[in-house]
Amino acid sequence: MNFHILTLFPEMIMSGLMESITGRAVEKGLISINAVNIRDFAGNKYGHVDDYTYGGGAGMLMQAEPVYKAYKHVADNITNPRVLYMTPQGKRFDQKMAEELSKEKNLILLCGHYEGIDERVLDMIVTDHVSIGDFVLTGGELPAMVIADAVSRLVPGVLGSDESAVYESFYDGLLEYPQYTRPEEFMGVKVPEVLLSGHHKNIEKWRHEQALLRTKERRPDLYEKYMEEHGNK
Repeated sequence: MNFHILTLFPEMIMSGLMESITGRAVEKGLISINAVNIRDFAGNKYGHVDDYTYGGGAGMLMQAEPVYKAYKHVADNITNPRVLYMTPQGKRFDQKMAEELSKEKNLILLCGHYEGIDERVLDMIVTDHVSIGDFVLTGGELPAMVIADAVSRLVPGVLGSDESAVYESFYDGLLEYPQYTRPEEFMGVKVPEVLLSGHHKNIEKWRHEQALLRTKERRPDLYEKYMEEHGNK
């Protein structure tokens, strides 16, 4: 799995993704992270990649040419990449999309900045407009790191346990059940007895019930969707 991230801040990308699980996955050769500096394709000695918008308006807009050249620098050396543009106008990123993207060999993640990117180059190269939420950030770097992290966890071998990704929140449409570790009692609060029983069927039943309760309480939208899909109103 190869992540090619087009950005004005490659150091930010690498410092964020070369730690923890994603960093270890890179070291093992399970994924690769290639942060491409769009300024390297500016075509001027100052590295300027932005200009004023036609028609007026506040802020600056990233120019089409350096973005296109950065894209070509990557795309010419790989086959049929998905190109994701980080934008609040895009489709909401979720676990289902992460699972879909994890089947790709190459992903190009395009990070905008300032007031965004010239629409012409977006029309030419972008296959997916993707949003991580209904809010505005300074640039696309944080969303790109979020997506790379979420997708890489689904690449075989990245997580230490094969079951880790299976039992996490959203895998089956529910939030994850509560979990506990040692000691058995902390400040007077004990671990639920069923988890100490060793009875796997009862434990699984308890976990499913707790996942339902937690989802209903914290994400009623997901709860309603789950109940509709499973026919259990």
